[in-house]
Amino acid sequence: MSKLYIVATPIGNLSDITLRAIDTLKSVDLIACEDTRVTKKLLNRFDIKKPTISFHQHSKVAKIDYLINQIKQGKPIALVTDAGTPGISDPCGILVAEAVKSHIDVEPIPGPSALTTLISASGIAMDRFTFLGFLPHKKGKQTLIKEMVKNKYPVVFYESTHRIMKTLEAIKLESDKVNIVVGRELTKKFETIYRGNIKEVIDQILKDSQKGEFVVIVFG
Repeated sequence: MSKLYIVATPIGNLSDITLRAIDTLKSVDLIACEDTRVTKKLLNRFDIKKPTISFHQHSKVAKIDYLINQIKQGKPIALVTDAGTPGISDPCGILVAEAVKSHIDVEPIPGPSALTTLISASGIAMDRFTFLGFLPHKKGKQTLIKEMVKNKYPVVFYESTHRIMKTLEAIKLESDKVNIVVGRELTKKFETIYRGNIKEVIDQILKDSQKGEFVVIVFG
């Protein structure tokens, strides 16, 4: 029986991939990807010629069974997402759980993560924090925001380009005294990190751009 490798990939700048990740992707028989088109750009950059198969939140049980059976037959498989570390705000845990249940070795290949990238540049104490992933679109969102502004530890979450301003305005309505750090397009060409009071940061982003993926830290 072979292994399932959980491989972290760059969140923007392809140069952030680790040597170990490249070696692993070159060594496996199959790469399970969130989106094969996205992953192939990475593979082409590093001249990695391996077959790919899609695996995402809408994949059916038959796809999981297929991947598990391939590993049981001695074929090592790597699991990647479009960007970052699998298992953080994505459904790879289902495949990992099935691999563990089948007594398959699961080996993490660590690397980039939008979560740790912003934390490292936040300039605030992050030895303890709460991570919420992507906030719900509607149901339960306001409840989470109320809990967020009262939390004794910093709270980190992801937000999309289409919802960032609505979410920040909702936080300001709940409390205009909180401070935030916002990372936009981390590791990419237009990377920007905003810091300050919630009102100040909203003003900064309004003057700049709301395009891109965002990571937000709410504290104090």
